Amino acid sequence: MKQRYFVYGLIGTLILMGLISGCASNNPAANSTKPVELNVSAALGLKEALFDIQKQYEAIHPDVKIVYNLGAAGNLQTQIEQGAPADIFISAAQQQLDNLQKKNLIKPDSRINLVGNQLVLVVPNDSRLGLTDFKDLAQDSVKKFGLGAPETVPAGQYGVEVLKAVGVWDKVKDKAVLGKDVRTLVAYAETGNVDASIVFSTVAATSSKVKVAAAAPPGTHQAIVFPGAVLAGTKHAQEAEQFLHYLAGPEAMKIFQKYGFIPLTNKQ
Repeated sequence: MKQRYFVYGLIGTLILMGLISGCASNNPAANSTKPVELNVSAALGLKEALFDIQKQYEAIHPDVKIVYNLGAAGNLQTQIEQGAPADIFISAAQQQLDNLQKKNLIKPDSRINLVGNQLVLVVPNDSRLGLTDFKDLAQDSVKKFGLGAPETVPAGQYGVEVLKAVGVWDKVKDKAVLGKDVRTLVAYAETGNVDASIVFSTVAATSSKVKVAAAAPPGTHQAIVFPGAVLAGTKHAQEAEQFLHYLAGPEAMKIFQKYGFIPLTNKQ
């Protein structure tokens, strides 16, 4: 009898487990899949705006998780060329996207100009050098200034253009302390390691320890554009295109503008 009761009990337990399993299979929560993870390589200068947009986007698209890889645009380009995972690339200049397009690493039809920016000269808040123009970097009182490495940092590329346009590049190039990205350049100025740094205005605005001494004169550099595109090798083309479209839309633009960016949503 004991053996019979044991068998009956075992059968009952198995039936109960089957019922529980069946209920779980009919429960949407139990069957929910993990959100699609979008890897977005983006210029470091967009950091604050992109994180705000991420919160906003994920709130209305819980099926998508945005993962950012932020850095100097040139370095990000190299990472993508070497096979780093990325679904979207947002640069701080056209050159990096041009290079990737030549290698068929982006989807040309997805390419879009998102926002613009302004190039400025920043100095420590307590600076007494009286700098008011990019030309002033040629003064003997200026010993060192921060400049993004032109090969990898778009702000550095634009900076060289300005200094050449105003006629002082040959006089000041030996004073340049090259930085790996715009945040580093601001830090150089904050700590007084340089007398001034050339950065984007939106990045300058994130620091309370520096002030803008001058803005680049109109026509002295190529238009500053932050373009984006979907990578050719993405496994989530639909979700990537949807997010890039959102970045170019009115809700995201409100956030970009809050941080000082200029809306530029013209397709290439």
